[in-house]
Amino acid sequence: MRHRVVSLAALAAMALPAAVWAAQPQAPAENLKPGAVRTVAEDPADWTPHILDGEVHALAVVGEVVVVGGDFTRVSDNLGTEEYEREHLFAFDLHTGAVLDFAPDVDGMVYSLTPGPDNSVFVGGAFEEIDEQDQRGLARLDLATGELVEGFDASINWGDVRGLSVSDGWLYLGGSFTAVNDVPRRGLARLDVLTGEVDPAFDARLDAPEIGRVKVEDIAISPSGDRLLAIGAFTRVGSARRVQAAMFDLTGNPSKAANWSTDAYVPLCREGFDTYMRAADFSPDGEYFVIVTTGRLSGYEINCDTAARFETYATGRVRPTWVNHTGGDSLYAVEIVGGAVYVGGHQRWLNNPYGMESAGPGAVERPGVAAINPVTGMALAWNPTRTRGVGVRAFATTPLGLLVGSDTDELGREYHGRIGLFPRTD
Repeated sequence: MRHRVVSLAALAAMALPAAVWAAQPQAPAENLKPGAVRTVAEDPADWTPHILDGEVHALAVVGEVVVVGGDFTRVSDNLGTEEYEREHLFAFDLHTGAVLDFAPDVDGMVYSLTPGPDNSVFVGGAFEEIDEQDQRGLARLDLATGELVEGFDASINWGDVRGLSVSDGWLYLGGSFTAVNDVPRRGLARLDVLTGEVDPAFDARLDAPEIGRVKVEDIAISPSGDRLLAIGAFTRVGSARRVQAAMFDLTGNPSKAANWSTDAYVPLCREGFDTYMRAADFSPDGEYFVIVTTGRLSGYEINCDTAARFETYATGRVRPTWVNHTGGDSLYAVEIVGGAVYVGGHQRWLNNPYGMESAGPGAVERPGVAAINPVTGMALAWNPTRTRGVGVRAFATTPLGLLVGSDTDELGREYHGRIGLFPRTD
């Protein structure tokens, strides 16, 4: 691990004359077009089920069903009167919270979920078997039966799948693998959504010679399907330098790296991180996206433990439009909906660039979950609070409101075992 960090340090020294450059905003917030900001309620719905152990890492809404993945073994109904064995994966009714019969036997961690066609869900993680069948890291499951969907035949060679997204008939996956279906693909691949066949025309050619291996921590696709953002442990896309964040133009065939790059994530965080990137999400109009990070290090001149906005169609070497600092606490999840940027982790504060594991000048308390104004980059008044734990790992937008998945059992000052929903207010 120490060798890896020394190599990254050398990379940072070569790339930036000063780390401050990376954190300086690209455009004044007042030049952005203001828009309506509507947050969800602070009082969570009472009917969601409870997860009784472990932690949630992934959420997906498929029609009227919520699918939940992570590392857990037991769930209960909302009243706590009935318990169910559910290892790593379960589903409940979006409107009533009733735990459904969907109960595939998954033998390892589920990191990612995304809706599939015909009432199915794609599942990614570090598992090796489902229902005692070899199925490494990736599967498509029928929500009605919980069984593997016939015809979809895909698996990774080793490692895990941490990001999944479906767009225009393709399934995109990111993780720490080096091959899918024996086809070489380092950390990022595109498959036929029905068959699982690897697309020969899409090869991101990610590399990380300074680190020693590639790991894509998350992927996000713009609502129009023309851009893909990948974040994680890499420093190259082909011969082009792309440190921890890369944008791909999906409009051509083959797809290619977009004319977009940033040095915002070149400076180091605390020793021991192969990547401090954790999650990203595009705005509903696709004009911007937000990246959240860990890193266990504070300072206005670096982007560790921050949320940062970037403009999707900016070109060349770009800077973040704004950066909101926690002051040294990790952010793991982000969701943009209703004109608000929701972030989750184990943060204690936002608006805290001068805090060092403490509340600096201007800091506001936002324990565990918070919302940010997308124009100003400052925390909104919304502050339901939650028990912090390791942190919120997953959000999902539903017609009823915002779902939150974590590892603790107090949300909005009420008992909600690791899963909860903040209702819409309109």
